[in-house]
Parts: sequence; structure tokens; C-alpha cells
Amino acid sequence: MSETYDFAAIESKWQSAWEESRAFEAVADPSRPKFYLLEMYPYPSGRIHMGHVRNYSIGDVISRQKRMAGAAVLHPIGWDALGMPAENAAIKHGTHPQTWTLDNVAHMRQQLKRLGISYDWDREVNTCLPDYYKWNQWIFLRMLERGLAYRKDSWVNWCAQCRTVLANEQVVGGGCWRCETPVTQKKMEQWFLKITDYAEELLSGHAELRKWPEHVLQMQKNWIGRSAGAHVQFALDGTSQTIEVFTTRIDTIYGATFLVVSAEHPIVPELVAGPKAKELGAWVDRTVAEMRRRRDVGETEKDGVDTGKKAVNPFTGERVPVWIANYVLMDYGTGAIMGVPAHDARDLDFAKSYGIPVRTVIAPPDRAGGRFDAEPAEVYEEPGVLVNSGPFDGLASDRAMEAMGKHAEDKGFGRRSTVFRLRDWGISRQRYWGTPIPVVYCDRCGVVGVPDADLPVELPFDVKLTGEEGSPLARHASFVETTCPKCQGPARRETDTMDTFVDSSWYFFRYCSPRETELPFRPEDAEAWLPVDLYIGGVEHAILHLIYARFFTKVLRDFGLTEVSEPFPHYLAQGMVTKDGSAMSKSRGNIVDPDEILERYGADALRLFILFASPPDKEFAWAEEGLEGCYRFLVRVWTIVHENLDLFAAGSASAGPAPARGPAVPIVRKTHQTIRKVTEDIGVRFHLNTAVSSIMELYNLAKKDRDELRSSPEGRAALRLALESIVRLLSPFAPHIAEELWEKTGHRGLLMQSPWPAYDAGLAREETVTVVVQVDGKVRDRFEAEADSPEAELEAAALARPKIRAALGGKTPRKVISVRNKLVSIVT
Repeated sequence: MSETYDFAAIESKWQSAWEESRAFEAVADPSRPKFYLLEMYPYPSGRIHMGHVRNYSIGDVISRQKRMAGAAVLHPIGWDALGMPAENAAIKHGTHPQTWTLDNVAHMRQQLKRLGISYDWDREVNTCLPDYYKWNQWIFLRMLERGLAYRKDSWVNWCAQCRTVLANEQVVGGGCWRCETPVTQKKMEQWFLKITDYAEELLSGHAELRKWPEHVLQMQKNWIGRSAGAHVQFALDGTSQTIEVFTTRIDTIYGATFLVVSAEHPIVPELVAGPKAKELGAWVDRTVAEMRRRRDVGETEKDGVDTGKKAVNPFTGERVPVWIANYVLMDYGTGAIMGVPAHDARDLDFAKSYGIPVRTVIAPPDRAGGRFDAEPAEVYEEPGVLVNSGPFDGLASDRAMEAMGKHAEDKGFGRRSTVFRLRDWGISRQRYWGTPIPVVYCDRCGVVGVPDADLPVELPFDVKLTGEEGSPLARHASFVETTCPKCQGPARRETDTMDTFVDSSWYFFRYCSPRETELPFRPEDAEAWLPVDLYIGGVEHAILHLIYARFFTKVLRDFGLTEVSEPFPHYLAQGMVTKDGSAMSKSRGNIVDPDEILERYGADALRLFILFASPPDKEFAWAEEGLEGCYRFLVRVWTIVHENLDLFAAGSASAGPAPARGPAVPIVRKTHQTIRKVTEDIGVRFHLNTAVSSIMELYNLAKKDRDELRSSPEGRAALRLALESIVRLLSPFAPHIAEELWEKTGHRGLLMQSPWPAYDAGLAREETVTVVVQVDGKVRDRFEAEADSPEAELEAAALARPKIRAALGGKTPRKVISVRNKLVSIVT
């Protein structure tokens, strides 16, 4: 062999060829099936990491195979380019966030091109540029007009390190999702988006997401937190006030022996008024501060105070004590609960601590007719049959909840209802590097939206970034001081910017019309490409990004811009990349630089390794010896093709059907089996690692039988078919070497634009299969049989085998069940 595998030259050559021929340009074509493949776009931190390499390589294999299989493919890329890291980096390095960001984008763009990822770069979007964030502002204004955007005073999550507000979803384990700094609470006037208006649909839409991982759906269900129950009003004794509680178990209301309100409840000042006001007030202040430091009160030791006030149970007329406690949250339900210690473990713990009575009102179904202690030994939280519940005694819990809810409605002191844990999305951020919120404040006109004709409200470039608390825009007089678009009088601009999750909540629409100037995207383009057929990204975005993107899609649908309700019907959550037993990170010092790997092994070897070593949805452990093995495999493929170039001397036509005769039979069968497996592993199962493994197996057989195959005409034809198939099947995984070998073997045109290889189902079928024999569910034997043998033949063969006769011990089988090509199950 005269040529060596010069991966650097080969990869540069074909990257240029793809770019010059616009090989990855997405063109909608109604005559072909469309396939919109999208990986979550990256934050331009400066360099791609191995998590990026894995994510984008997975998507690229599927994209390339779909294109070769005849689909019109949209595979775009962009940059999630606004946000705190760029602003913090600008402060640290004394530069402007835009300069820092665009420099990083340029470097990362070249890295992705060097990997050979098949992006349509003409559709590239960048969220930090005005031509993108203008449409964030346009969407916000449409929400404002429809009451979906509003402003209010609110306690907010504050990160002192990032000096900005965080949404509830951005608080992880009590810390900031970016920097892990403990989150505190601040009261501020904030802008909110009414995601709660879509809470029910965000849950019901899960029925359309059958191709999502179940654990991701469960994470969303838990976050949205739907609870069906009833609101019930307890009159505050001696006043005209009522305390409204929400309960999912109105059937237990006869067992309510106390009421508990959150320390943050607005009625607390009235409850603590009186002789003990100072003492109770101090306790409330301490408790509120602690609750705001610790968002998750579930594991907090339960603490409370008896206010001395009483509330009247509307079902029983009983006066029950009103307590304030730290285990009731203001942001769920009404911030007040009825304490039913016999049937709620938290309430029982609290009642035992403070000597509050416990009363059983629900009996297990199998004990409904028995007697019950007034003070049960343990809590019973399951549905059952009502006891000690007046006119509702004897009803099953489900019937009682319906009857008692209706009774509360008829009497006017309650209503059946549904509440959600989900809260409206606070989007105000006190930072510079974000989308300016497009409203002004006028003393005469109030809050006024910026007219569409004046969009975008651009970030001023000459802002001084100091890291001081508060928005840098608030200190920029020429930005703040403006004119009211209604009365033309003086006005002040909003100086908060939008949460950057707004940017990623609709970017997949913008890819359909990246240069549109009249709307965020053309509805007809969205109709041609949406929904995204496969969305790939990390499971860490299961709650934040994926819920927000689903919310925005439903809003845009209701604006009349799209008919799509669910943007991502198929979501693949790829596993993380680890090294030395932990996730790669700078802080752990276990980062592997992709550029260094590209220099030593090339893009194809890196891609092949990162796809071969683990299934896409599982954790991937970095091991350089595996990378070296993939590089050596590519060298072996390069070598065997060059050693057999004479087989391709006939010209540019692809190998036709090879005769399956004599020594050619095994390699022909294996070739068709491999084409079938790789096709299904990429296009159906996404088992990319086993697809690579099967290509390697075909290579091994071709290498082993090469000399024998070359000795006959049918063998030479079969070897050519096998080698050509290896090259074509490798194309999505290692596209550069595949293109080079395609050219070397005399083919014209780009391999990636040639059809995906087809297989013959008859030739792919095994001649013999291994049949498992079970007796009473236990495997007792295995034997080889001709493929597709009749079931009666399999049963007779199984019963005649010595091991099976011994296992039966003279017994006559009661039943024999056969599964063709797989199993004979004998039941005695």
C-alpha cells in the first residue's frame, strides 16, 4: 500500500468540499419526508467540551443517515449567547460582553466545523444580536397585551454572587443553579409570565410525549404538581375574617383538630395581635427568615406557636385552635391547612409535639364496621370508609369527597378545585447582558409597552460594568431617560433584562426562518419543519428549558403563529461524559481538550470512539485506550480498502447484488445483516454503539475470508460489496475517511449525497437459529434448527432431546408453547 492514512489532510479536504457544495443546506421538499433534528444549542463559553462533542456527534450520525435515506433534513446550530457568565467574564477581563461572546462564538464555530458536524450554517442564530432578541421583546409585548405578562411586588430568590434574581426552577438544593451560592430572599418588583395559565395543558400534553424518557416526564409532573381537592373556608371566631384552606382529602375534615397557617400568610399580623404580640411577632420573624433561607422545609424540624385564636370547622361547627408553623408553605395552595393528625403523618408529628387531640375518621375498607380508638396508634393515610363523620359515615372516600365537595358548594363555604405547585415565571434580571424588557414608565400613563416600530430596544454598548448590585442599565442615563410613546412626555425605561431562558424557549422556531424581518418566524416555514422530530440534550434541562419551551410553543400557537402544541415529541437525553469516576469539569481537573485529541487522532476517530463506547442515553466514561482502538480500526479499514482497490477498477457504479454461492455465502449474508442492523440501530433504536460494533464485525469477517474470496469471481464480487458497504455504513460515524475511500474506489459525487444502502431481507436471514428449551420456566437445553422451521418440528425436536426427557422424568407435558426461531416452552 503506497498511501498512509493522513487524517488531517483528509478531514480538511472534505470539510472544504462540503462547505463549497452547500451539502448541508436544508431545503423543504413536500415530496420527501422531513426530518428536523436538533441538539440543544451551546452557551459560547470559549471552547467546546467533550459533552458537546458527544451531543453533536450523536445528532450528526442520525442527521446524516436520514439525509442519505432520502429525508429533507433540517439540522441547524446557534448560540445561547446572553447571560451572566459573559457579563462576569467581561468584568474580570476588562472587555465588553459582546466582544468576549463573539470571539468565543468564532472559535467554537471553527471547532464544530473541524468535527465535521453537518450543520446548515446559513441558519445560524445568535441570541445576543438585536435581530434575535428583538423578537423576545415582540413576544413579550404580545403577552403583555393578553395579560400573560404582568408586574408585581414579590419575594424573589436572590443570588449574591451573580447579583440577580433566580426563578424557582433555578434554585437547586437551596443554591444558585449556576454558581451554587446559597440563595436568599429579597422583596422586589418583578415581571412575571403567566405559565400557570398553561399548567393543566403542560400536564395533559405529556400524552403526546410517548417518546420521552419516563423519568423526565415524572420530573415535570412533580414540578407542576397538580393536586385535585377542595377549598374550604374556616371562619375566624369572633371576627368577620375567614381562613381558606386547600385540601386534597376533604373526606377527612371531621378529623380536623387544628388549623395551621404559614408564617408568611397575610393574616398572621391579625393572628398575633394581642397580649403576646411581641413574643409571637419575634417568633414569626425568625421563622420567616429561616424559611426563606431554607426553601425545602420538608426536612425541617416542625416548629409552631398557638395563636390563641379559634377557627370554626364549617362541617362540624367545632372551634379548633389556629397555629402558625414552619412546615406550611405560602406558595402552595392557600398557605393554610387543616390539621388532621390521624390521617396525615406531618400533622401527627406536629400534634404529638404539642399535645393536640387526634381523631380517627377514616377506616380501612376491611375494618369499616369495627370500633376505633379516639387516639390511633399510627397514622392511616390511605382511602377508606368514613367513620365519626356525621351524615357521611359509611361512604367510601371517593364518594365522600364528591358528596362533601358538593355540600360545601351548596352551603357557600367551599368549592371543588385543582391547584398546582407550579408558580408564574419571574423573568426580571438585574444584569446588563440580557434582552431589555420593552416597557417604559410614565407618571401620566403608567406602564407602556414600546411600539413594535421602535423594536428592538437595544443594549447600549457604552455601559460601565462594575459588578455592583443592581442593573448596570439603571446607571446609564441616556438609556433610562426616554419619551412616553402615548403622551410624548418624559418617561423611564425598564432597566431589568429578561431571564435568558426566554431566548431558548422559542429558538427552534427561529431556525425555520432565521432571516425573517416581519415576524419571529414565518408560519408557513414553521408548518414545513415543526415539530422537531428528534431533540437531543442533557437531562439537567428537564424542568427549566423543556417546560419553558413547551409553554412558549403553546403561547405562540394561541397567537396564531403555529398549529404545533408540543415542539419536541421525541426527546433523547444523552448521558454525561465522565473521567476518573466523575463528570468532567475544570474544578476537578479532569477535562480532556477536544482540540488536543483532534490534533493527535483526528475528528473521525474521536467521533467513532465517543459513539462506540456507550449507548447515547448512558454515562460515557473517557478512556484513551478506547480512542486509540477506534483510530486503529479506521487505519485497518483504510488499509483493507487500499489493498483491494483492484476490485473497484470497473468504474464508478456501486457494487450490485453479489451472488450468494459457495464461499461467498457467509460474507454476503453478513453484509446484508449488517446493513439491516445499522439501519435499524441508527434510525429506529438509536443504538449507535451496537451499530459501530456490527460494522467492526463485518470488517473482521472480510479480513478473515479475504484470500479465499479473492480466488473466485463470486467471491471477489462479494468482497467488493462488503468493503463498499463498510465505507457507506461508516459515513455517518466517520464521514471524512468514508468520503475519501468512496472517491478512492472510483465513485463520483459526495458519498453523503448517495442513497443509503439497502438490504435484501431474504439474504439477511440466518440459515440456522438457536432455539431455547424451557421446562416449567427453567432453561434446560438449547439446539440449532433451520430458520423458520414449523413449530411442530421444533416441538418434536425439543421433546426428543435427552436433557429434556430427563427433565420431564416420565411426565406427560400438559402444554407446549413454541415461539418461531426462538423458544419451546414445556409446561408439566
